Amino acid sequence: MQKLNFPEYSFRFKSSENKTLVFDEIRKKFVVLTPEEWVRLHVVQFLLKEKKYPKSLINVEKQLKLNNTVKRYDIVVFNNDGSIFLIVECKAPSIEISQITFDQIARYNLALEAEYLMVSNGLEHYYCQMDFENERYVFLKEIPNYK
Repeated sequence: MQKLNFPEYSFRFKSSENKTLVFDEIRKKFVVLTPEEWVRLHVVQFLLKEKKYPKSLINVEKQLKLNNTVKRYDIVVFNNDGSIFLIVECKAPSIEISQITFDQIARYNLALEAEYLMVSNGLEHYYCQMDFENERYVFLKEIPNYK
């Protein structure tokens, strides 16, 4: 898999039916290794190891109901009170991050109401803090560490 713009992390791999699988420690299972999954696993490690978020507050690939349609978010980090602190949208490295990507995560955030947003294709990372009062997001250099 492609080298990403994250620190080096170690992962567990195995082969099954001519597919490479990688262990996701949040979902506690092996998943098919795709370019987007590679980014998602790196973001999770980044949140755990660099930002020090507890594993118990991180959720990966869950369904979300949005305007009577079912969507699936990549990563959510909860606050201790159960509210949502951060939503992460992951794209494969070959996908350019564009306004469409931000529109997608903003739509998800209408339902989730996270304080922070992160978008990454593994090579580029963008961080925003929500300004709900003025209905906009403010770009940041990075997201805060766990308190």
